Amino acid sequence: MSPYILATLLFSLGLGTTITFASSHWLLAWMGLEMNTLAIIPLMTQNHHPRAVEATTKYFLTQATAAAMLLFASTTNAWLTGQWDIQQMAHPLPTTLITLALALKVGLAPPSTWLPEVLQGLDLTTGLILSTWQKLAPFALLLQIHPSNSTLLILLGLTSTLVGGWGGLNQTQLRKILAYSSIAHLGWMILVLQFSPSLTLLTLLLYLIMTFSTFLVFKLNKATNINMLATSWTKAPTLTALTPLILLSLGGLPPLTGFMPKWLILQELSKQDLAPTATLAAITALLSLYFYLRLSYAMTLTMSPNNLPGTTSWRLPSLQPTLPLTTSLVATLSLLPLTPAITAILTL
Repeated sequence: MSPYILATLLFSLGLGTTITFASSHWLLAWMGLEMNTLAIIPLMTQNHHPRAVEATTKYFLTQATAAAMLLFASTTNAWLTGQWDIQQMAHPLPTTLITLALALKVGLAPPSTWLPEVLQGLDLTTGLILSTWQKLAPFALLLQIHPSNSTLLILLGLTSTLVGGWGGLNQTQLRKILAYSSIAHLGWMILVLQFSPSLTLLTLLLYLIMTFSTFLVFKLNKATNINMLATSWTKAPTLTALTPLILLSLGGLPPLTGFMPKWLILQELSKQDLAPTATLAAITALLSLYFYLRLSYAMTLTMSPNNLPGTTSWRLPSLQPTLPLTTSLVATLSLLPLTPAITAILTL
């Protein structure tokens, strides 16, 4: 792809998200989301592989459905209340429809079946954009509308954590595992959205940092399945030793960064007299933890000859810049001691 075209597409991607962030009118927010979708589609098809084309088609149809649903719901809201303002969602019907449309757009369960299939058809760089940047605009809208239907949000959240944990158990493809990990993390964010929007924002930020680190590690190792991870110790031994810590941080184990949002969310749910919901969420987190442990085992505790049929690859020097990975890796592993300061900021 020409660097000029690539720069234009990335600029459009950033502009679409920024327009959605800055908008207070539903039509402008919808336009930003459409720009986002249309800008990433050429990036997804740049490999000209049948799997990439199939993934792009699925992504386009899903996003078009969600956008049409969003437009219909915002028009319904304008018809019922006379308001196009995002923060003036007074009627429960359009609010519920918009919440479901944004859930479909962002990849929450149950309408999340498109996410693993789409992510599996993309290369790791485009998959990274889809898993991180593309979540920002829909979440900005979810945070602005303050959905009041607590039953719907808790149902979406618990279903997402369950599907995200259960779906990743028997996967061998890393991109599918990361897709199910994304669904589970989104479920945690949605669970606490109505009680503490600032905590949802914190969880989203930490999820972006941890996912960024994970994708960059897999990209550096050129790994797309578990067998390729098992031979990564020949390329970067130090990174191979640190990668299980990144994966366990995604799983939410103390004393790593990923424990912080889960801890605060469970605490908030308990404060709201939702102890059964908190218990179910904690149990589903164990499902996710299993497949992170599986990846860690395959990467660090199996050496050649091993029970995973993988051939040791050439030790070619990587051209990928290591500064972004180093920065995000430090944040992924060591932010837990800052929890008191962060909670103090959240309560301001």
